[in-house]
Amino acid sequence: MTIIETQRLLLQEVQLTDAPFIFELLNTPSWIKYIGDRGIRTIADAEQYIQKSFLDSYKKNGFGLYKMVLKTTIIPIGLCGLVNRPSLEDIDIGFALLPDYAKKGYAYEAANATMEYAWNQVGLTTVVAITSKDNANSQQLLEKIGLQQTDVITLEGDDEELLFYAVSLPQ
Repeated sequence: MTIIETQRLLLQEVQLTDAPFIFELLNTPSWIKYIGDRGIRTIADAEQYIQKSFLDSYKKNGFGLYKMVLKTTIIPIGLCGLVNRPSLEDIDIGFALLPDYAKKGYAYEAANATMEYAWNQVGLTTVVAITSKDNANSQQLLEKIGLQQTDVITLEGDDEELLFYAVSLPQ
């Protein structure tokens, strides 16, 4: 099901049939470096991850991370959406792309549309984000969509210091 449409992309709910794509994305070097190794070693692992991380979020929160699909080819190229992390007070925007699709404006296009969705459809008044200190591309994109770094935090159960970004609903 398409949730958000942009000029070049469809943002759609992830389904169990997307397991091969999720397997590929979660095992890219950039995902493992900046987001973390989720232990997805098989397609069955990917299916379980989809159930607990995507489908459960859609059901519980009414939103989640969505697969970015190129309109012209219907090929999934990444994820973008909203995450309700227990360790954060507000809803977090997240995004990731397969390496072949990075630096082509897709992440900005999806993230910008996701911010509009957060304000206008979900009804959020604040959106936050976290990123590694060495992930300059993510930092630049967060600033481009209006978030500002406000803090350095450590999530519960982790020892890595992360940059914390936030923005409140434009008045």
